[in-house]
Amino acid sequence: MPESKLKSLIPLAVTDHRRDILGFQYVYPVVSRRAGGVSVGINLNPNNACNWRCIYCQVPDLIRGNAPKLDLACLEAELAAMLEDIVHGDFMQRNVPEDVRRLNDIALSGNGEPTSSRQFGEVVDLVGRQMRHFGLLGQIKFVLITNGSQLYKPAIQSALGRLSALNGEVWFKYDRAPIDNHSFVNQIALTPAQVRRHLLAATTHCPTWLQTCMFMVDGALPSEQEITAWLDLLREAMEGGARPEGVLLYGLARPSTQAEAPRLAKAPDDWMRALAGRIEAFGLPVKLSL
Repeated sequence: MPESKLKSLIPLAVTDHRRDILGFQYVYPVVSRRAGGVSVGINLNPNNACNWRCIYCQVPDLIRGNAPKLDLACLEAELAAMLEDIVHGDFMQRNVPEDVRRLNDIALSGNGEPTSSRQFGEVVDLVGRQMRHFGLLGQIKFVLITNGSQLYKPAIQSALGRLSALNGEVWFKYDRAPIDNHSFVNQIALTPAQVRRHLLAATTHCPTWLQTCMFMVDGALPSEQEITAWLDLLREAMEGGARPEGVLLYGLARPSTQAEAPRLAKAPDDWMRALAGRIEAFGLPVKLSL
């Protein structure tokens, strides 16, 4: 079992989201721009496998596939050790910049799609146990960061309901509207109907924020046609009953490790602010991370 007193780290920063920073198999701490504090990440895909391949993804040696079988006892022991040092130890003082020394959430994220794990529901339940043990229920968020691709499955929807009861929320990846049933940004066959269906499932079972990454490709910003298509598909989903809480709009903070990396560049801050204004005018709050 991991030691309750964790080793000191290089001070955490938004530019460093290494999953192995503690030497653990599943659990890692990060300073999150969007969370505005410390997020305890749980990596259900230590095999670097994902069913999507987003061109801005920072995961090295990314492969197509699903999560492996997890050692749940090891995962829970790592999470308990991490929370012990944060809640009862001096982890924040040793490793976190003073202005972000707050525990914001536990996040199911990592190096691939977490809901691809057949043990996803069990992971939700063990996180709940540890939140109760450390008195964190109602004090922090329990976040699922997902591409939404598995949300049509009843078992995943059931787990989302339990996650919601643990002060949970979903961050649902929606970067671009599909074109000809394909997403270039996410490198996956994807239809507008799937986006609508999966977003409806997410918002039905748990509070859900859209998570949208915008950037330049080959020196060009997303076109007006792309932005309009993004808004139109979102409107259609909401007319069909989807009720997102708002949009987490962000740009590139860390370099991609995908083949397209040399083609990508950060969008200008003014352009991002203007897009945030358009989304807010659409009727949804925006949390902008430049």
